[in-house]
Amino acid sequence: MPNLTQNLDYSQTLGGVEIRRDYENVPYRRALDAQLARNDAIGLGQASDLIWLLEHPPVYTAGTSAQISDVLDQRFEIVEAGRGGKYTYHGPGQRIGYVLLDLRQRARDVRGFVHALEGWVIDTLGDFGVESWRSEAGVGIWTRDVDGSEAKIGAIGVRIRRWVTCHGFSVNLSPDLSHFSGIVPCGIAEKGVTSLARLGLDVSAQQWDEALLARAEAFLAKLDVACPPVSAEKEV
Repeated sequence: MPNLTQNLDYSQTLGGVEIRRDYENVPYRRALDAQLARNDAIGLGQASDLIWLLEHPPVYTAGTSAQISDVLDQRFEIVEAGRGGKYTYHGPGQRIGYVLLDLRQRARDVRGFVHALEGWVIDTLGDFGVESWRSEAGVGIWTRDVDGSEAKIGAIGVRIRRWVTCHGFSVNLSPDLSHFSGIVPCGIAEKGVTSLARLGLDVSAQQWDEALLARAEAFLAKLDVACPPVSAEKEV
């Protein structure tokens, strides 16, 4: 199994779930290999569930619905991610949460898992005074940009193998937003992308993690029962 502990700054457990935080950029391919290995180990009962918070060097990742026409300027490496969704960008200043949970031990509800994951991010953004929501515009987390238009501030993309989840979410704290212009993010050309920094908020990775993890127990509790139906189908 690839080593997840390199550059690891903090580790804890919460209700049997391992929580890991990295504060140095982790190359995407290495993180992907580590995720898939851990996913297999969880499925075999050889490892505990894991929530891993980290960032990547600049990279474009392609989901299972990605179309090459959505690549406008390939300035960064493109990696086939295996998650649901289309193209997205990851880079410094964007906090990633990889969520590897055994749904055989929880409600076997794929839509409910995605709904709860979105809600976890939405509630945490609210702790920083940012109102955000799910949108008919597409999968992800949306808010009002500085000009009042609806813009994406977080992305959701998951994969579930034999009822064990992997991948998860990303939230734009302070990334270089120009890097998103090399692709059509999530295949939605008519909507913009924003960040906490663009909205005038200076939130560090550590501050985000503390706020997010303060709500982790509530997020996990939601997975013990099937979540209510959501208004739009979600790509997973």
